[in-house]
Amino acid sequence: MAAGQKTNQLVIPQAQQAMEKFKQETAAEIGIQNYSGYLGDVPARLNGAVGGHMVKKMVQAYEQQFANQSGQPNTLQ
Repeated sequence: MAAGQKTNQLVIPQAQQAMEKFKQETAAEIGIQNYSGYLGDVPARLNGAVGGHMVKKMVQAYEQQFANQSGQPNTLQ
């Protein structure tokens, strides 16, 4: 694999712009400004913090969705 080659793929490619916005918003929330372009000089700890917070927010949204569906059958099987 070539250096700098992007290996992660979105399940829904049309979500690329929304995911980029989500990443920027999450980075700003934890105090990282201008989190775009070349990030090779950003410490792994900061990159991990952005990714970790994104996952935390996605899990919270999913849990909220379940809470709003209480009493309804699970359709996510």
